[in-house]
Amino acid sequence: MEMARKKEFKYRGYTLDELLNMSLEDFAKLLPSRQRRSLKRGLSPEQKKLLRKIRLAKKGKYRKPIRTHSRDMVILPEMVGLTIHVHNGKEFVALEIRPEMIGHYLGEFALTRKIVQHGSPGVGATRSSMFVAIK
Repeated sequence: MEMARKKEFKYRGYTLDELLNMSLEDFAKLLPSRQRRSLKRGLSPEQKKLLRKIRLAKKGKYRKPIRTHSRDMVILPEMVGLTIHVHNGKEFVALEIRPEMIGHYLGEFALTRKIVQHGSPGVGATRSSMFVAIK
């Protein structure tokens, strides 16, 4: 009986190691058009600052949690394995970057809207409940 092997991650036919060895320009050619255009136009100063922190963290020289407001940053192969705290408008959401996230934006994983969980209606919620005696 053969043991179930974990499927090796590939992005557009390339392994993670191959992606890490690629230049940013070569990697950009593999991305969907919106992300490719975003990288082709260059990184904003905030995105460059984030990338600098990521590279320092990979070397072990940056100990603090990486926090950013840059939700429009494309997830690059060099970010895999790090935890990045992305602002959702209210707080920083911790994101563990996995290989499957490559090519997406950071903001896609830090939701800005809370899921509504309705409770039971209170007194005065409806016209009929105004006349119900409080027990």
